[in-house]
Formats: sequence, structure tokens, C-alpha cells
Amino acid sequence: MKITQVRHWMLRIPLTESIAWASGARTGATRLVCRIDTDAGIVGWGETICLIETVRAVFDKIVAPLAIGYDPSQIERFGRHVLGAGYYHHKRAAVMATACMEMAMWDALGKAANQPLHALWGGLWRERVPASAYLFLADPRTCADKAAWFLDQGYGTFKAKIGFGEAADFALLDAVRRRIGDAPLRADVNGAWYPGTAKRLLRRFEPLDLAYIEQPLPLENLSGHALLRRTQSTPVALDESAYTLEDVAAIVRADAADVILLDPHEAGGLWQTIKSAAIAEGADLPVTLHSGAELGLSQAAYVHLAASIPNMSIAIDTERAYLAADIVRNPPVLRDGAFEVPMGPGLGVEVDEAALETYRVEDIAGAYLDPARPGWFPTKPAY
Repeated sequence: MKITQVRHWMLRIPLTESIAWASGARTGATRLVCRIDTDAGIVGWGETICLIETVRAVFDKIVAPLAIGYDPSQIERFGRHVLGAGYYHHKRAAVMATACMEMAMWDALGKAANQPLHALWGGLWRERVPASAYLFLADPRTCADKAAWFLDQGYGTFKAKIGFGEAADFALLDAVRRRIGDAPLRADVNGAWYPGTAKRLLRRFEPLDLAYIEQPLPLENLSGHALLRRTQSTPVALDESAYTLEDVAAIVRADAADVILLDPHEAGGLWQTIKSAAIAEGADLPVTLHSGAELGLSQAAYVHLAASIPNMSIAIDTERAYLAADIVRNPPVLRDGAFEVPMGPGLGVEVDEAALETYRVEDIAGAYLDPARPGWFPTKPAY
């Protein structure tokens, strides 16, 4: 089986409400979607996050042309081919573009084998995949109200974006904790703190019993995260620090995290995510998945990953509740705070090709900067 044609679309799906965090605000999810056709008549679909213009450029100029003639089973070779085209110097630009094609190759391979992806990755470890309710509101009262709504929907784990300021962060987390009771509560700083800020605020947060503090320091500061693990009791989770396989290995070597968040789009694909999870498993670390407003293709891939990886043992992040539309007709079912695992071949979802044209865009809009604050831009660390 060989890839004979590649098509791609950049899409922007509106969100039901504006979401806020330490890096700015967002009103829509921009994604890159591709379709591969093969000489066997099998079609594969892929999706990746698309917040910067390099993703589409690398896909169009490097990834798509290189894929022609490849057997979809040559996933490891293809990823290294992209890096060998010069992108080992620009790995973070390459991995997001590669991830789109790599997912489509897996989808085609699963369809050729007539097996769901989790069956190709070691089989079904768990039948339902718990999801974490995601909170993106800077106002404590409205954030707590949103948490209560998620609680009523059956979610059992909660994650709040913070990084808005010292007093604001505590007030927000305190309000959410009072509303959700003893349920696990995570807090994501997106690298907004200095080390001293982190030590002081984590001491203040101790009565809130956080499940973990995510990315408290800028992504490069592994030694600072390792120090936080040694000097206070709240578990430290790393996300932006853990994009690639090499990043995850560096975290383990530095003893810098208690939890690692993985993302196939930011790792270079689903296979790279599986390998990263194995590194973490060997170090007795649980992993989960970062969310960037996945559409149905990526959401299905996430669920297959979580269903098959043993140490992906805590709820995965999802922004699914904020999407106003989708491009698949049968996205993974989210019921009582958990996803049901797709059982169809490949990704197990069906693309609505008319929706691809409905939501096609030519420019990335509203990815980071906050239009309500002209002239503002995020700095890390900020306080």
C-alpha cells in the first residue's frame, strides 16, 4: 500500500465561549486536517494543532511531498525523514506538521488491518477513559459556577487555568474547591511564575490539596521544577517542557516531574507519544494528555492512546465542552465524565467532508493575544 495523494485543510472551529489563561484569550480552535489516498483504495485522515503559521508551511512544503510513495506502515521512517530534511534543527516546527500525516498513516493502517488503533498498540487496557473538566475563567464566582456545571455532567476531575496574579489565583482555586468538594483539582500556571513565587504560593495552596500544579515555571527550567519537587508537597506536572521524546527523557533524568502531560501533535505523532509514555512508565511516572481543543479525529486518537497505555492512569484533559461544531459525524461519546472507546477500524470516526469547506480558513486568528487588551502580550515568567 502506497500513499498516492495528500490533501489538507486549515480549519477554525468557533468556541461556545472565550477561554482565558496566562498566555491570553482564545475564541476559536485552529486545526490542520489532512486526507491521504492510497493505491489500495484506503483513505486515512489526520489532524494536528495549528496555532502558528509554521505548521501549515512545513506540512505543505515538506511533509506532504515527502509522503507520496510511502507505505503508511513506515511511520517511524517517515518522521525521521522529515527531521532529516533539515528539521532536526527546527524540531518544534516539524513535529506539529508531522503529527497530522502520522495520524493519517495510522488511520489507513488500522483500516487495512480492520482493527481499531488501540488493538495495534497492545490492546484494550481500559474500556472507558476519564476526562478532566477544564476551567478557563479568571473570575472566581463564574469559574466555580462552571465547575458546578461540569460536576452535574458527571465529571470527577477538574483543572483550572491560573497565572492571573497571586491574589486572583488563590481566590479562583479556593472558589472552585468549595464548589467541587474533595474531587481532584489540578491547576495550570502555563509557566507564569518565578521560582520564588512558586514556593510561596504552593505553600499558600496547601489547604486546597491540589492533585498537581502544572508547568509552574517556564519550560526550559527543569532544575527549578526539580527543586520544587524537593521543597514542597504538591506534585509537579510538566506539559510545555515535555513536547518531544527527548524532552521527556530530559525530565526523567532531571527528576523534574511527578506527572507528565503528553500531546501527540507536539511530539510528532501517536507513536512518539507511546514511546514517551514508556519512558515515563519505566520511571514509575503517570502520564496524561494535554488538550488543545481536539476535533473528532484527534479526540478519537487520544481515546485510543489512553485506552491502551497502562500508565495513562489519570483523567485526560479535554476542551470538548467548548467546541461549537466538529468535522466528524460520530465523535467519541463523552458520558458521565468519561469517553467510550471507538471500536471501528483505524480512528473509528467518519469525516464530514462538507464541514471541512464550511470551516476552512486561510489565516490563524486569535491564537494568543487578547483583543480586549490592545498592546498586551504574555511574558513568562510574569510574577
